[in-house]
Amino acid sequence: MIGIALGVWALIVVLSVMNGFVSQVRDRMLSVVSHVEVFASNGALSDWRAVEQTVRRNPAVIGAAPYINAQALLTRGESVRGALVRGIDPAAEPAISDIASQLRGAPLTALADGEFGVILGGELARALGALLGDKVTLIAPQGQVTPAGVVPRLKQFTVLATFDSGHFEYDSALALIHIGDAARLFRLDGPTGVRLKLTDMQRAPEVAVELAQSLEPGLLVRDWTRQNRSWFAAVQIEKRMMFIILALIIGVAAFNLVSTLVMSVTEKQSDIAIMRTLGASPASVMLVFVVQGALIGVLGTLLGVAIGLLTANNMDKIFPAIERIAGFPLIPKDIYFISSLPSDPRASDIVPVALISIALSLVATLYPSWRASRVKPAEALRYD
Repeated sequence: MIGIALGVWALIVVLSVMNGFVSQVRDRMLSVVSHVEVFASNGALSDWRAVEQTVRRNPAVIGAAPYINAQALLTRGESVRGALVRGIDPAAEPAISDIASQLRGAPLTALADGEFGVILGGELARALGALLGDKVTLIAPQGQVTPAGVVPRLKQFTVLATFDSGHFEYDSALALIHIGDAARLFRLDGPTGVRLKLTDMQRAPEVAVELAQSLEPGLLVRDWTRQNRSWFAAVQIEKRMMFIILALIIGVAAFNLVSTLVMSVTEKQSDIAIMRTLGASPASVMLVFVVQGALIGVLGTLLGVAIGLLTANNMDKIFPAIERIAGFPLIPKDIYFISSLPSDPRASDIVPVALISIALSLVATLYPSWRASRVKPAEALRYD
């Protein structure tokens, strides 16, 4: 019973933590990344206002904002970092992302056209050693031809604020500037695309297909699941593999149940023989051991589910306590997407685990119960 409970407990805790990990990464990612992006295959959109009007006709779209994406280098003193520079419209950005609520320093509206202010990810600012009010130099990869040769374009920006989304990949690489400054710096005639927010982010792939059919040819539509498809696919595969591997613990416990019942049948051969002589049928004898094994399986499963849910629902307290005892962080945030151990127990995981555990327990009772039903009274009582 304890073996079955441990197997069920381990499965529930691991699957709950993996669910929580995916949910945390997704939510933090979507605080910076839009649900859907519509962008030109090359260069800027010829008429982004028309694109915005078209996409807003879809009832699933509740927010839209133009943007410019480009790669650049940021330098301060001897520190140099590569960055994803995103030109945004400060007035429209809150409609499609939560970045405004994560700022430390000036508000998002402090980004003004022509004043060349920048908002840096917290990790990027720390890597550059930049504080609020400091100057950083942005180096655009598109150079300009001079008599001395091709010279990269340089522009100094003032750090107005920093943000911490909790997603290291973006906190260490993203820089936000005004969309007008981005257009001048990267020599674009307008936004490179439009970012959208939906009523239900889970419908993003479906809505992306609908938008692609309504837009003119030459425009590409990409939803958040496609932007990080390889990561989410890898997590799903890992979750399946962990389910299979940890289910073997329940399999081992079921094998122990087989051996326990076989020993019980061997010890109780005389009692079984007496029952048979008093008129018990082979089916009734078999039912006794099936019920015994089923009770062990059901009670072990219920115990494992109870302990698993208790552990999963209190992981936010258990994990910090383990880190305090260990004396060092178990999940460094500069290596992993998040530095905590979230948990999200779901019935869609717990119910299959419980059913598989009970099913394995019932299957494990078949052979010992069959052996018990085959005991011959005369042979069992010969020496008693």
